[in-house]
Amino acid sequence: MGIGLILAGAAAYFATHSNVPLVFSPTQMMGSLWSDYKLGYLEDNRTVDRQRDNVTTSEGQSYTMLRAVWMGDKETFDNAWQWTKDNLDRSEDRLSSWLFGQRADGTYGVLVDQGGYNSASDADQDMAMALIFAYARWQDERYMGDARAILADLWDKEVFMVQGRPYLAANDLEKFSPSTTAIVNPSYLAPYAYRIFATIDTTRDWAGLVDTSYEVIDASLSNEGLPPDWVRVDKRTGKVLAAGSDLPANFSYDALRTPWRLNLDWQWYGDERAVSILRKMTALEEQWRGEGLLTPMSREGTPIGSESPALYGGTLGYFIVADAGLAKEVYEKKIQFLYDPNVNRFKERLSYYDDNWAWFGIGLYNKLLPNLAASISRTARP
Repeated sequence: MGIGLILAGAAAYFATHSNVPLVFSPTQMMGSLWSDYKLGYLEDNRTVDRQRDNVTTSEGQSYTMLRAVWMGDKETFDNAWQWTKDNLDRSEDRLSSWLFGQRADGTYGVLVDQGGYNSASDADQDMAMALIFAYARWQDERYMGDARAILADLWDKEVFMVQGRPYLAANDLEKFSPSTTAIVNPSYLAPYAYRIFATIDTTRDWAGLVDTSYEVIDASLSNEGLPPDWVRVDKRTGKVLAAGSDLPANFSYDALRTPWRLNLDWQWYGDERAVSILRKMTALEEQWRGEGLLTPMSREGTPIGSESPALYGGTLGYFIVADAGLAKEVYEKKIQFLYDPNVNRFKERLSYYDDNWAWFGIGLYNKLLPNLAASISRTARP
């Protein structure tokens, strides 16, 4: 079995491996996979996407920081955050450049010619939340200071207002663009994070961002209940519009994160809006029941790609709410199966993205992703 197949998430890989591993500790699995991830994807304190010309993204750094703080790995957390500050710095704010790698002249740095200096709002908010978690876990005021600085610039440059209500744009360009619409990635929207931010930063309307995030996600669903990778939001009315020909609107490798983020908000804060929206995503269940697998789909629910571990990790957010039995089936056959308890790692090296979202799926399913900020903030319920 070639590594390329698992990296691509090919259906053939799963089809030829139907046995479920012996029972073992999810906590042990989370820890050992974290250790293996560090060996495979961390290099000189940066997260290297080896399937994509060894670039580093702000998203990758944020995932490493989140995983490190959840695992209580202070050394890795500190090193990853320091590398991020040293190498993804934007002189005018505390947001991060989104793309770093080897330039045409052989040097390494932010890939400005590929738009790499622009920010990515999902990474900025995930870093801010990771820093707040780090403060809660290790009681170092510097973490909180860094988090507050990011939150101020995130609001000022990545949140745009429509009729007095806040919306999260995909980057730092949309708010100031002359276009009447702003590009929004629904899978970036993280209501649980904004509730945490609201307890740290009381000067901004983070609670309003919770509400508009739910509205955007709900309005973006297709008739089959599938969230899209991208949409546009009218800056004058707040209406959610089709992404347009230049951006994919399918349910694919971005959108798989939406059910996970909704489920986490439900787990932490009990918001029934999350359950209501998740239960609309019935195309996922229909494909699973009909084909025994999940793939990216068009807006109409037509399969358009191959299955992948990341897809299962993200969509567990739906299955956990819709049908506990199906969630167990998906988890055991498509995620737990990938792990070899005899060697405490995945049977074959997963891609950077698959590794992260399989791990996040394991944590979500087993409720091993605690809200570390609960100890420093009041509980904010809708």
